[in-house]
Amino acid sequence: MKKVFVTGGAGYVGAVLIPKLLEKGHHVKVLDLYIYGEHVLDSVQNNPNLVQVKGDIRDRQLLEKEIPGYDTIIHLACISNDPSYELDPELGKSINYDAFITLVDVAKKAGVKHFVYASSSSVYGVKDVPEVTEDLPLEPLTDYSKYKALCEDVLLKEAADNFIVTIIRPSTVCGYSPRLRLDLTVNILTNHAINKGEITVFGGEQMRPNLHIEDMTDFYCFLLELPNSSIHKKIYNVGYENYKVKDIAEMVRKTIDPKLPIKTTPTDDNRSYQVSSKKVKKELGYAPKHTIEEAIVDLKNAFKEGKIPNPMDDIRYYNIKIMQAIHLK
Repeated sequence: MKKVFVTGGAGYVGAVLIPKLLEKGHHVKVLDLYIYGEHVLDSVQNNPNLVQVKGDIRDRQLLEKEIPGYDTIIHLACISNDPSYELDPELGKSINYDAFITLVDVAKKAGVKHFVYASSSSVYGVKDVPEVTEDLPLEPLTDYSKYKALCEDVLLKEAADNFIVTIIRPSTVCGYSPRLRLDLTVNILTNHAINKGEITVFGGEQMRPNLHIEDMTDFYCFLLELPNSSIHKKIYNVGYENYKVKDIAEMVRKTIDPKLPIKTTPTDDNRSYQVSSKKVKKELGYAPKHTIEEAIVDLKNAFKEGKIPNPMDDIRYYNIKIMQAIHLK
């Protein structure tokens, strides 16, 4: 069993990942600001193998205090989309890049054996190829994706025989989480279908790679079970289904109510890419098991069960609204 330190463990992915790590018997410490709610991990708060620390990953002294004794770091914490990042680029850089350099340094000096970094498939930019593979050059279009790519460089340079590093480039995650985001493609369209009675598509021709949150979190758990030789200095796309946004909208309509109207409006967000996840299947034998339709159904059930109160107005579901409200410094 591992001792796993998870930054951003109370975020969208972390809220699903932490219970799975505990279920597998790992000892887990979460470092998070808990800006999306203090009760995200309530389902496991009494687990004796869980430690929760409310704090800022930019605080080096805090990292030096909390990391020693942990053999694995899964680094999820960041300002996690372009609009949120662009609200305050200096803040974004301080969290997504400057703090990353410190975190890697502290981790290595503390004897952490394995560092897993959640990068992003956005580092590729726009590619005019049928499939985007890990060996293609990175051409990030925004500061958010530029610093994701730069962090990859930092981590690879620090890799050593006693400091195993693995970089994951996830596709856009979808589905229900106790710390839900309703600002991601599948989740947005499903929310609108259920709570507005219509689906608005911005553009529609853009290709988007998608990954069910259960598959994303299963993959992190799977990664911890592999021998170092198979994951050291490796970079993996982790995605599943590539669809045009308009086709995702059709899936939502079919799943929620075939009579729902779909409205299409222009957009200046023309990012479009198809991410190939063949490498992770070929080298590690990992293949996702959950579909976009399952994510839509999971969200539909969560709405029905009252797990997502006030979905159109509560700012905690929308990263940019939270960032606007809390004025992090």
